[in-house]
Parts: sequence; C-alpha cells; structure tokens
Amino acid sequence: MIFEGRCITAKSLSDGIVELNFDLHDSSVNKLNLETIAELKEAVAALIKEDDAVKGLMLTSSKKDFIVGADITEFVDWFALPEDEFQSKLLAVHKIFATIEDFPFPTVCAINGVSLGGGFELPLSTDFRVITTKSKVGLPEITLGIFPGWGGSFRLPRMIGLDTALEWIATGKTQRPDVALKTGAVDAVVEPDKLHDAALTLLKRCIDGSMDYEARREEKRQPLELDQLEQLMSFETAKGMILSKAGPHYPAPAIALDAMQKHANLHRDEAMKVEVAGFVKAAKTDVAANLVGLYLNDQVLKKQARAITKSAAEIKTAAVLGAGVMGGGIAYQSALKGVPIVMKDINQAGLDLGLGEATKLLSKRVSRGRMKVEDMAKTLTRINATLTYGDVANTDIVVEAVIENPKVKKTVLAELEEVVDEKTILASNTSTISITDLATATKHPDRVCGMHFFNPVPVMPLVEVIRGEKTSDETIATTVAYAQAIGKNPIVVNDCPGFLVNRVLFPYLNAFERLLHDGADYLQIDKVMERFGWPMGPAYLLDVVGLDVACHASAVLAEGFPDRMKLDFPTATALLHDEGRLGQKSGSGYFKYEPDRRGKPKKIVDEDAIKLISKVVSGSRDFTDEEIIERMMVALCLETVRCLEDGIVDSAAAADMGLIWGIGFPPFRGGALRYIDSIGTKAFCGIADKYADIGAAYQAPQLLRDMAESNQKFFG
Repeated sequence: MIFEGRCITAKSLSDGIVELNFDLHDSSVNKLNLETIAELKEAVAALIKEDDAVKGLMLTSSKKDFIVGADITEFVDWFALPEDEFQSKLLAVHKIFATIEDFPFPTVCAINGVSLGGGFELPLSTDFRVITTKSKVGLPEITLGIFPGWGGSFRLPRMIGLDTALEWIATGKTQRPDVALKTGAVDAVVEPDKLHDAALTLLKRCIDGSMDYEARREEKRQPLELDQLEQLMSFETAKGMILSKAGPHYPAPAIALDAMQKHANLHRDEAMKVEVAGFVKAAKTDVAANLVGLYLNDQVLKKQARAITKSAAEIKTAAVLGAGVMGGGIAYQSALKGVPIVMKDINQAGLDLGLGEATKLLSKRVSRGRMKVEDMAKTLTRINATLTYGDVANTDIVVEAVIENPKVKKTVLAELEEVVDEKTILASNTSTISITDLATATKHPDRVCGMHFFNPVPVMPLVEVIRGEKTSDETIATTVAYAQAIGKNPIVVNDCPGFLVNRVLFPYLNAFERLLHDGADYLQIDKVMERFGWPMGPAYLLDVVGLDVACHASAVLAEGFPDRMKLDFPTATALLHDEGRLGQKSGSGYFKYEPDRRGKPKKIVDEDAIKLISKVVSGSRDFTDEEIIERMMVALCLETVRCLEDGIVDSAAAADMGLIWGIGFPPFRGGALRYIDSIGTKAFCGIADKYADIGAAYQAPQLLRDMAESNQKFFG
C-alpha cells in the first residue's frame, strides 16, 4: 500500500500501475471535503516519492458515484475569508491537480455514476477519462452563483472547444454520457461492469506508447488554440446569448465569461490565477451567498425528511380521486416515478381528461428524447383509470383532488373511508381548506392529512404536507415518503387557512389590489415586480392561477385572518371575475390571450380590462418603483414571519424554501426571511412602519420586533 487514509487509498496493482481509490469514510457518497483534499495532497506526495516505480495511475471510486462535488457545507466558510487568503486556499488545491497533470507517468480516471463540479474538475486534470453508460458529468457551479474554481474554466475549453465549454459552464447543465463522449470531455463510454477493465486497458496503452498522453496534457497546459478573431467572435456571441438568459440578477455567468476571456491566451499556471480571482469575485457577491444559502437549506430539509420517514409505511400503490388536469398530473407523476396509481372520477369525461393530460406529458418526454416509446407505454400501464370506488380499496394512500368545496370534500372522504383499508392514508389536495375540519368527517382523523400539489404538477417541485390537529406521525412520515418517491420536495406545515404558501401569497396579492385601488397602474406594477426578480408580475400571476380560484382562496383567507386579509373595498380581481374574465382559461383577465406559434397563450395588453379596473380606483397619483416594491414585499415578508412565529413551519429554511419552490420567489434573493436579513431586521421594521396606517398587514409581528431589538438575523 503506497498510501492509506480514511478517504483515499493508493495501492499497486501490477506492472507498475497504481490505483488511487476514493472511498469517503462514514458517507454514502464521495465528496471533495477538506479531509479528502488533504489526503489527496498526501497521496500525490507519496506517489512522487515512488520515483520510477510507478508506470501509470488509475483513479477509481468504491462508492456508487465517483465524486458528487465539493462539500459546500465546508467550503462556504472560505467565502467569508479576506480575498488574498481565499485565493491562497483555492490555489493550493490547484497545485494538487496540476501535480497530477504533470506526473511523469500517464493517468486515467474511471468515472462511475455522478462526477460533478470539483468532482469532475479532478478528472479533467488526468490524461484520459472513461465513464459508464449510467454516468453523468458536468460543472453546475453556476447554480450556486459561482463558476468552476479548480481548473474547469480553462481545462474544459482546451479539451472540448471554447463554444461548447462556455455553454457547459454558463448553464451548469449535467451532461449525458453520449454528449460527453461526442464533445471530447471523456474518451470512452462502457457498461458499468466493464469500467475498471476498460480504464486499465487504456492506461496500459498509454504506458506502451500506443496512446500519446503527453500531447493530451500539453494541450491542456498551453493557451487556447484559437486566433484572436475566432476568440472574439465566440466570446461576443456567448455574451449576447448567455447573459440575456442569465439576466441582470445573476452576475456569475458574466464573471465566468470575463475570466475565461482573460486566461484564454495564458499558460495553465497563469490561467489558474485568473480563474481563482474571478471565482473569488463571484463568491463574494450577495447572489452567491443567497444561492449557497438555498442549497444549504435544501440539505437541511432533506436531512429532516430522512429523519421523518424512518417511521414511514411502504407505499406500493396510490390513488387519486378526481381526474382532470390536476388529477392527471398527479397520476402522471406517480406513474413516471414507478408508483402504480388508480385514478378515479365520477364520469368518463373526467377520466378522459386525466388520461389525456398524462399522455400529453409523456408524449412530450418522448418527443424531446427523454423517454422511449416503449417506456411511455409501460408508464401508462401504471395508471388504472376507473369509475368505481372498488378499485381504490387496496391502495396505500389516496390523494383526494376533487372540487375545492369543504362539503364535497368531506362527503368524498367519508365515502372513501368506508372503502379503503384501515391503514390507508387519506390525503387532501386542498390549497386552502382546514385539514382539521375536513378530518371531522372521518372516523379516523389520525389517517387524514393534506398533500397540496402545485399546478402544473410535473413542473412545480413543492408539495405541502399538512398536519391536522389529530394527524398521526406515521401518516405524516408516509406521506412525506410518497412525495419524495414521486420526485417532489415535501415540506411539513401545520394546519391553518392557506397553510404556508397561499397564506403568504395572498397578503402580496392584497397589496397589489390596494395599490390598484390607490391609483397605481397594474402594468407598471407587473414590470416593477418582474424587474425585481419574480417570474411574472401579480396581474399576470392572477391570470395564470385563474381569477375564480384566486377569489375563492381570497375569501377563505379573509375569513381566517379578517384583521389583515379582509379588504374593505371592491377589488379589481373580483370585478374582472364578475365580468366572466377568469384569466388564461377564459382568454381574458387582466390581459387577453391569443395562441402563439406553438399554441401557447400569448399575453396582450387589454384596453377593456384597463377601463374595467378604473371603476375600482379611488385615488390618482404616481407611484415610484421603490414604493411598489416595498408595499408588495413588506406584506409578503411579514406574513412569512408570522408563519414562523405561529409554528406553521418549524424553521426559517422551510419557510424560504417553500416560497422558492411554491411561488417562484426570486431565488437570487434567497427567500423572504433571507431578504429581510439582507435589509436588516431593524431597518425592515422601519420600512413596515412607513405603511402601518394602511392596515394590519403592515404591522411587524412581535417576533420581528424582538429580533430587531437585538439586531438578530433569521440566518446566522
């Protein structure tokens, strides 16, 4: 054994070949954490001491994945260091990778499973890479507001070409084996059971001279082989395309492009310094801090979910009551992830609509090359469409997704309980109605919970799992496990009108209604909030949700929180609804809609809507963008604080992630509570006080007042 650590071993095989194996102790995955990097440095030093005894080096992994990436939970502490110290730490890792690249013998990396971020930058420093048909590679750092900082930004362009490397780095997309091979990022793709032998064979060919590994590594060390004009064209084209997609709120792509342009004509040893300087610049932005914060929140919630689901019962078969678009979406999602599901409706037209929705979604996957036709057929066989309750009897969980009416839902739940097994979970897909109240219609309220999917189901990642007063821990655990099994991100919330997401959303929408009432232009509001970072403005959002749905939910929340959610004036949304304008579904709402070339509804400014809305306007003055943002965001953020204060969610992380996943809160701002932190709790209370005379929605809750007194943050 040449080297033996807790994360890495280096042992001699035969004929001077050494296998350097990654097997992180006490972990299900390999990560480039501080301990692994320290051991890698020691292992590299041990290999150098072997002198001429080593003829070739093969990097392998004993985990199911090669290396999933750097351990951001450890490296995030580097982000707070002074710039020179931060750069020094990054360069120390660079030197390890460069030493591997400069070994006096060939190197081959055998990549099984996932190899991402720093976990792919390390293989890029080897001479050749072999992956399996099940592998995925890529540099996703841009999703954290940074970019590759351990050689990826200068090695990749020299290997796969500047244009392709720019796309990989600026989008952060994970790449399939066939794409990685075609571009030249890897050198061979084999079946998983052939990986070790294939990598060994390739290494032996390097040793015997039939493969010119020296030429490969020299190509990576030298400046990019493109003349100045070609470089200029590539970078300018990339800036136009990539930066327009990234938008003004995400600086990392622009910083990455700038660094790549600066080091394109430099030797590796100088290029790494440019990359490191750019990486530190990106890492020091507020956006990086917020996006890394979201990643850490996600990790916390996943850890909590694992703890919750330890007591979960197995879900072999599910059911959804009520087909249509929502029911069909739930059935599709369950079947797609391998959980058979019964879709029950009271009439054939509903079943046809639900099956049509599932078929349409699957057909899209086929047309985009994400699924084979035979796999689509298998998926559809997992959906059992039926008109009878009997087919639901032997399922483990039933998601009730009928009309949003408490009387109807209670009747359905009571009927359902008489049919299913005594252990079957009854989960309501209600978006606003009290789970505690719905459970009163059943004999076993401990088996009843909420399972609130968001529309469109295949796209929206969040599922709110709602605990009623009598819901059992096992019911929650099993429902959370089912949500995870079908690819969703569950957040457990306690029962209240609107739960977490809609309870927080409607003060925001009410702020919009009050701005209109006071004379603001809804077209201006939409533009301002979109520039702020929302995927759509509030008027457009209401049209997409449906004005009928919004009016119903608004009434429920007004009844639940009359002090701050009951409006004392006629609203524009109610007026448009009464005129039969329901939003996209009816072709008109705040805007009118016509199909575009692809048949999707295209938003058009509607003068008729503007005239109608003028009927509910009581004031007339200009509003600054700042005032619009403050009135909209303060209402939303204060309600988020109240949800934390009331114990609707148990952590700031859950609250912020719920809004990111559920309503598209601007990710680069990190969530409502992190947004308050960015302003400062004391300063935010001051902003709220400016609008306190508007109503209770703008009165800072005691939790926030207490935090402001001690200058405390929601996130440390």
